[in-house]
Amino acid sequence: MLPRRRPGLSALSMVRSSAATSITYSATPQFEGTAAEEAFAQWDTERINPHSRPIVSYYLPKGVGEYHYGDTHPMKPHRLTLTNSLVISYKLDSFIDQIHDPLPATREELETYHDPRYLTTLEKRTKAASNVPLYETQHTSPTTVNANTSNADANANNDAVGNGISTGGPSLGSGAQTISSGLRRGHHLNTLSAGGGFDLYEQEIFTDDCPVFGGMYDFFKQYAGASLAGARSLTQGQSDIAINWSGGLHHAKKAEPSGFCYINDIVLAILELLRYHPRVLYIDIDIHHGDGVEQAFYHSNRVYTVSLHKFNGQFFPGTGKFSDTGSGHGKHFCTNIPLSDGIDDGAYLSLFKQVIDGVITSFQPSSIVLQCGADSLGNDKLGAFNLSIAAHGECVRFVKSFDLPLLVLGGGGYTIHNVARCWTYETAVLVGAQLPNALPSGPYLCYFQPDYVLHPQLVTKHTTNENSPATLRNMVANVLTRLRYLQGAPSVAADVIPPGLKEWLESETFKHEETRKEKEEGDGVRAMDRRVLDRHFARNEYFASDRDNKGEGTGAGSAVGDEDGESSVRRGTRARGGARRGAGRKPRGRGRGTGRGGGGGTPAGGNNEEGNDSDKSNSGNPPAVVSQTPKRGRGRGRGRGRGRAVAMNMSSSGESNAMSE
Repeated sequence: MLPRRRPGLSALSMVRSSAATSITYSATPQFEGTAAEEAFAQWDTERINPHSRPIVSYYLPKGVGEYHYGDTHPMKPHRLTLTNSLVISYKLDSFIDQIHDPLPATREELETYHDPRYLTTLEKRTKAASNVPLYETQHTSPTTVNANTSNADANANNDAVGNGISTGGPSLGSGAQTISSGLRRGHHLNTLSAGGGFDLYEQEIFTDDCPVFGGMYDFFKQYAGASLAGARSLTQGQSDIAINWSGGLHHAKKAEPSGFCYINDIVLAILELLRYHPRVLYIDIDIHHGDGVEQAFYHSNRVYTVSLHKFNGQFFPGTGKFSDTGSGHGKHFCTNIPLSDGIDDGAYLSLFKQVIDGVITSFQPSSIVLQCGADSLGNDKLGAFNLSIAAHGECVRFVKSFDLPLLVLGGGGYTIHNVARCWTYETAVLVGAQLPNALPSGPYLCYFQPDYVLHPQLVTKHTTNENSPATLRNMVANVLTRLRYLQGAPSVAADVIPPGLKEWLESETFKHEETRKEKEEGDGVRAMDRRVLDRHFARNEYFASDRDNKGEGTGAGSAVGDEDGESSVRRGTRARGGARRGAGRKPRGRGRGTGRGGGGGTPAGGNNEEGNDSDKSNSGNPPAVVSQTPKRGRGRGRGRGRGRAVAMNMSSSGESNAMSE
């Protein structure tokens, strides 16, 4: 990480460095003179800067600009080298808080979205392309290419078996060299297919737009790892703005490449953001529709996608109609702005600001992902718009003004010197620096001839704006009307499991299993304790049988002998629900318990058969004085006969006392 320069001492530091006695890199001749000093970046205001500037992190994968799609292919990763060189030449690195060389994305991280079979195919074809020498593929016929490719595939298969990677037959050589040799890509695939070495799936995914080239799998992992690192820095609060110009390849699908894009780093970064942020807004200002990102989140209400692109039914990728607004839970969470050729700065900025302001106000995103494809600039090889670099950067400035965590990515752009100019200017916008129009000296200055300025006049063949003001106004009005269907920002349910929690779920399941086993083992020991402490357990459950009447009373009922007590209990049991009931008791119906109310309803002189029998059995014994207060029965449990027995004993003893008197 490079040291950060203090904002208020920028000019003073330059003076001191030039006057230093020791020889430093900044004191070399190419940095001397007034013109060189004026070419450096300055703060965009002379007033006191705010005390809490946004923390900006810049992600630069080492060697990411050294890959090559092919001589005739429009995608040139070398534009990344030009951009980084221009950033360093303007000394913007002193304004950036953190500069990282991120780790490549792992296979597990790529499988968060992409199909494992597709990743295996990319890895296998990369090894095969790396084993084919350059001279063998540039000066051979189709038959020779087929033979050389078979030999290379045999070596690749041996390496793959040694590494534990499954192989599916011979592989294809470097697609870049095949195109440069004058052979059509489709003919080469058909030749390999006739030999039985290329399955149908791999025929369909590798085309002229998406060829096989050496080291491509490493290239994909590098720019995807940079986007993932930028997303993590935002979620962890390490930075407020993360920049990765090597990312932004928005056409890649789950299991196939598309439009020069093989791995969709945008989807991977958004999935990482969704682990911590409830809602994510994706904005795409590339001239091509961001179909890969839209397809990934078309049914989700946690990601709102906005794409401003050219659409006429034939322009690649042919999707992005205004009527495509999402589906299912994602209905009305997708906005497509189809535009025609030649749109200029004023019309584009007015449309962009109104739409984005309305979306952010209604959706209330927690973070924003901005794809800054530079093919929407004027004079682009594959573009048809008339945007200037200043207008393109104004879109970035407007999104930054909302002060939300922002991930800025690259994208398309095929006039590489204009791409480097545009992304360098937008880097200055994000760090809050002001750049002079004159380009500073650098190792790649020859790419920017003949004007050597940051904001050249971008002349294009589409000079007429085919987008009428009425069409643009109606489009804005319809978008703002659709935003009313959101009914506020959507919340996130608690049962939504973010991705990447497999290990956590397994550990939680293991903990639950351990807790369950411990509970089952302790149930037998703690069963009696729970029965004693739980007030919901019926206390009559502790009586072994109906004969267990200990503790019910201390009067005549308890003074009766075992034999008489047994007979009285037996008689009391026979009297349940029948005609032979205790005197003075009202029948409550068959099967009702008579324990409630105790035995206090029986008069002393009641005329019943049980009382006579008790009197006969107790005639030889002295009468006992009854002083026991009748107890309330214990409910409808097993003690229904006990209350009756006590009542009958009390009745018989009372009758004996009356006779003795």
